[in-house]
Amino acid sequence: MFKDKNIVIGICGGIACYKACDIISYLKGRGACVDVIMTENSQKFITALTMETLSGNKVVTDMFEEREHLEVEHISLAKKADLFLIVPATANIIGKIANGIADDMLSTTVMATKAKVVIAPAMNTAMYENSIVRENMEKLKKHGCLFIEPAEGRLACGDEGAGKLADRETIIGYIENVLEEA
Repeated sequence: MFKDKNIVIGICGGIACYKACDIISYLKGRGACVDVIMTENSQKFITALTMETLSGNKVVTDMFEEREHLEVEHISLAKKADLFLIVPATANIIGKIANGIADDMLSTTVMATKAKVVIAPAMNTAMYENSIVRENMEKLKKHGCLFIEPAEGRLACGDEGAGKLADRETIIGYIENVLEEA
């Protein structure tokens, strides 16, 4: 299913970002080409080196990083993607994309892609249930973005409720279905 598929993964800054490691490893093991974009805040939880090791590709962390060759990186990654997965997606990135804000490599690349965008939110229950976040998610759904509902349970902060990143099997199954339909 994933052989020769190009999957761009955006990783946002939240405690659940370590779970992206398992997803990337799984996809690579099934033949996918995985490119990773990390937000500045995600790098406070995990390193670009970890993601480069798992993906086998250079990780993009900065829009203005010097490049070895002339290429508009956010455009080339956007065009390359068969599927664009944001995992974990924070309230911040959901709000940025919903409101057309493209001020970092992840939000800019999402704005430029024509691939299906799959968003796997992970955040505190109160944030996830906040009416502004819910409106932003509905707005993105109207624009064709797909959402993997978070799981319920004990969150890193100790609260209980919806907002836990869906498990790997759920995320992989979801993106398999999206790729099959494409």
